Amino acid sequence: MGPGAAYLVTAGIATGGGVTTLAWWLATRRGAARDIIARAEEHARITRTQAERDAETVRKEALLEGREKAHELMTRTEQQARERQQEIVALEQALADKTRALADRIAVTDSLERDLRARDAALAEAQKRAAAAALRAEQLVVDRQRELQRVASLTAEEARELLLKQIEADARRDAANLVKRLEAEARETAAIRAQQIITDAIQRSAAEHAIETTVSVVDLPSDDMKGRIIGREGRNIRALETATGVELIVDDTPGAIILSSFDPFRREVARQTIERLIADGRIHPARIEEVVDKVKGEMEDTVRREGEAAAFELGLYDLHPEILKLMGRLKFRTSYGQNVLNHSREVAFLAGIMAKEMGLNTHVATRAAFLHDIGKAIDRDLQGTHLELGLDFLRKHGETEPVLQAVAAHHMDIDWPSLEAMIVQAADAISAARPGARREILESYVKRLEKLENIADSFQGVSKAFALQAGREIRIVVESDRVSDEETVWLSKDIARRIENELEYPGQIKVTVIRETRAVEFAR
Repeated sequence: MGPGAAYLVTAGIATGGGVTTLAWWLATRRGAARDIIARAEEHARITRTQAERDAETVRKEALLEGREKAHELMTRTEQQARERQQEIVALEQALADKTRALADRIAVTDSLERDLRARDAALAEAQKRAAAAALRAEQLVVDRQRELQRVASLTAEEARELLLKQIEADARRDAANLVKRLEAEARETAAIRAQQIITDAIQRSAAEHAIETTVSVVDLPSDDMKGRIIGREGRNIRALETATGVELIVDDTPGAIILSSFDPFRREVARQTIERLIADGRIHPARIEEVVDKVKGEMEDTVRREGEAAAFELGLYDLHPEILKLMGRLKFRTSYGQNVLNHSREVAFLAGIMAKEMGLNTHVATRAAFLHDIGKAIDRDLQGTHLELGLDFLRKHGETEPVLQAVAAHHMDIDWPSLEAMIVQAADAISAARPGARREILESYVKRLEKLENIADSFQGVSKAFALQAGREIRIVVESDRVSDEETVWLSKDIARRIENELEYPGQIKVTVIRETRAVEFAR
């Protein structure tokens, strides 16, 4: 076989092998394709089945949710319907009530209208009868007047004048009785009102109740200082007494000397002088005179400041400087043991309160009360009473006439020029008469308190007795093992009855009996 034939054979064999291979590959691919298609169809079937199942589930859930919402909507609708039905029923009830009320009101109105018509008719008839009666009365009056004129031989004018005189006499008598009754009521009311005003003023006053003394005590650093104050042959003590006008008492009292004088100003000058001499250590007649002069000069400033402070406290800002200076000197002036500046301040406070309560001139009352005793600052140096000296001094320094008149009347030397003057006198009496204000009043006051406590202590079962509230109350503490609760009532009555019989006192005294039981034990 030639080469060409061999090539063709070879080519044919190769071609046959390729076809066979191609056919096998195609057959293989077809089988694979069929398998893939079968799996895809199976997967599609499964997916379709799952989708149908899921769709059915979603449909059922949607149907259930729709049913629930429908049920909820139906329930809400029914609730709203019931509420609207209740509102409608309430409105219908209210409308029915208003309808009935309106019907009742219409019925009442109709009844009132009928009554008014009947009253109008009766009034018209009464007016007719009244008019007829008035005509008859006028005619009767005319007839009576004619008869009276005939019988009394008086004209109408004369009778009218006689009648008016009689009416006037009756009116005057009634007015006099009314005035008498009103005056009695006014006196009673005024007394009660005055008590209220005075009580309120006293309660709002917080003045001190301590009296002044006539001696002062100077403390010494040692008893050796007494010899230096006395000096050689007594020349230092004589110089002190001559310069100050105060008597020095050097006795056995340890660490102190006593200054005796009725003039508190001199005592204060002497006290400050001795204290400065002791601090300085130089004590001889020339030094004593020098220190006394210096202390007196400083005391002038002190009294001026005291007067200014007192006036400022009372709201008196326009007083003359000389008046303030003289008022400051009253700090070192006493009357029956009572400090006059404190007394003047207290009187001004009381007078201001009472004047304000009564609607009077508060400024005039306060000013006059503050200045009423200013003459006591100079009555030891000049001739005349403190009232005359004070009025001359105040008039010289420009005080007004209402203030001067109130000051002049505070001891009732003249008739009352004004109500403010009466208030000043009342406040002065209150300040001077209160317990503890003045020496002789204090002594009787203390005796009354002691007597009050002694009466209570004299009863059996009383442990302690205390007089309180300036003697207006006494509190008694009893022994609980000797006095029972029931016996405390009778004890208070017995003590009150005995106080009434044995003591003289203003107002009333409250008796309080206190009984207590105590149980004491110790924990060990």
